[in-house]
Amino acid sequence: MRTAFKKIKNSWYVYFVLLLGGMQLGMFLLWGEDSYVAIHDNLDLFVAHNTMLVRQGIFFTRLTQAVGEIAAPMLHGVSRDVLGSEFFLTNLLYVVLPPFVAYVTAYCLKLFLGFSGFLLLAKDIYGDRYPAYRRLLWLVAAGFSMIPVFPQYGICFTSLPLLLWLLRRIYRQPRLLWYVLLFCYPILSYFSYFGLFLLGYLLCGILILWCRDKKLSLPLAASVPVLTAGYMAFEYRLFREIFFGNQATIRESMEVGSISLRELPKVMGEVFTDTVFHAQDSHKYWILPVCVAVLLWVNLSYLKNRQWKRMLTDPGNLILGLIFFNCLVYGLYYLEPLRSLIEYLVPPLTGFQFNRTIFFNPLLWYALLFLCLKKVWDLTEHEGERGTSEKEKLQGRMRRAASGIGVIAVLVVMLVPQVYNDFYSNCYHHIYKYLRGRISTQVSFEEFYSEELFEEIKEDIGYGGEWSAAYGMHPAILQFNGIATLDGYLGLYSEEYKQRFRQVIAPALESAEEFRELYDTWGARAYLYSGAGENTYQPLRELTPEDHKLYIDSDAFRSLEGTYIFSRIELENAAELELSLRGVYQTERSPYVIYLYEAM
Repeated sequence: MRTAFKKIKNSWYVYFVLLLGGMQLGMFLLWGEDSYVAIHDNLDLFVAHNTMLVRQGIFFTRLTQAVGEIAAPMLHGVSRDVLGSEFFLTNLLYVVLPPFVAYVTAYCLKLFLGFSGFLLLAKDIYGDRYPAYRRLLWLVAAGFSMIPVFPQYGICFTSLPLLLWLLRRIYRQPRLLWYVLLFCYPILSYFSYFGLFLLGYLLCGILILWCRDKKLSLPLAASVPVLTAGYMAFEYRLFREIFFGNQATIRESMEVGSISLRELPKVMGEVFTDTVFHAQDSHKYWILPVCVAVLLWVNLSYLKNRQWKRMLTDPGNLILGLIFFNCLVYGLYYLEPLRSLIEYLVPPLTGFQFNRTIFFNPLLWYALLFLCLKKVWDLTEHEGERGTSEKEKLQGRMRRAASGIGVIAVLVVMLVPQVYNDFYSNCYHHIYKYLRGRISTQVSFEEFYSEELFEEIKEDIGYGGEWSAAYGMHPAILQFNGIATLDGYLGLYSEEYKQRFRQVIAPALESAEEFRELYDTWGARAYLYSGAGENTYQPLRELTPEDHKLYIDSDAFRSLEGTYIFSRIELENAAELELSLRGVYQTERSPYVIYLYEAM
């Protein structure tokens, strides 16, 4: 009994991590589609797109057919090629699973790949020393796997350690199997967010190793064309659009914020501490101060002992330097002369956000955390002058401190509110409902899409694929429910259609300067905007705008074959716009009241 208790005590971190992982999965099992998950750049975008492609039967369609490109039922028939790859693992889940189950499965795969990949890489690096640091590695790996990053590309973020492990294998023991796995790695990745930068980092790594080893690693050099070929094969649609697309896209007219050289340090500092919302890893609340404190102590020790070489080659300092480099690249992107020069020299990169190197910083922060905790863990190794008993006591204190820091780091990731922290969102909204006795203003997954309501509407009107638009909600809701839309949210579609749709919403843009600037300088959200400047597409349970008018050019709407407008707002000027109220729809399970208008 005592032996069993000792084993459990010594393995407490295993049970701790398993408990937290179980809680992550348990929230989805407990609340199901009543779960509150991130809507911004998630439910209003990729989840709807994937579901639409699958339900329309065009997910696996060929690149072209005799009659031309395959059109998706959004933005008046945008090309299937500009939507997600059919070979990306997250997208594939929507083919075999219901939408919510696919989302949860992708979430769990992110946790599994992040945790197992981090440990696999650490075991490969430390070898026989790995068991000595197992406790720290389990805690840091758990925190890394749970980072609340962009859900659609969560697997891309957390699979990076797995890629590094694979490249280390190729460098040391090249085998055909490793190259096959490397070729297939893009199934877990995405070229324009990670792939291009991974290839750049890989080339830099090859050059550094060449200088260090005084010999070019041919196996590692061969990995560059293999990985490139993998991206081109699995994302052939994207490469076709980049290199062979014959239409100007909104990427070419997008205006990126511009800063002066004087503002560069400020931008770098902001992204160093806060990062960007797509890559929020919660590091600023705990990891950043811990790492700064430990590295300050380590470097002061180097300075005191005049160990300049060790200071320059310390792994922690090198990783921190790489973090700063990624922040520098992020800032340089907003220097317009530099960005314009790159776009002039490499036209296919026009509109491409090369500041996405910042997406590698979450992995670097957690790697840095482990190295700093390792410094604390190993602090007593060279305490030769102390007595054995005193040294063991100090060692115990340092190792408990390192473990405690790791525990706090994991809890911060789970409990600090971030845009994509689904665990926090679920706990907050359900506890709020329990304590306050009323539902929060946020809608759940099921409520956001309200399938039952829209099925009832489609059945009632005999919907047959007529082009429609949404007002007072995201067009993604209609797309998810099999309704073809003239509007939509997409970062890559033709400039020509952007201008055609602009004619429809011109009255709103003339009245609301903020929306005119948003559309003309960006344009990814081709929405029916409020002419009063109100955000009418907020996914709130109750929508109570002050202005009940719809600001559109109804002739332009009809010229795009527009038939229906699904509105959460009863329109005061429907007759003026020559719109007739077809019906008012509501169900118990949906927070929406839909006013369906038909163009006369």
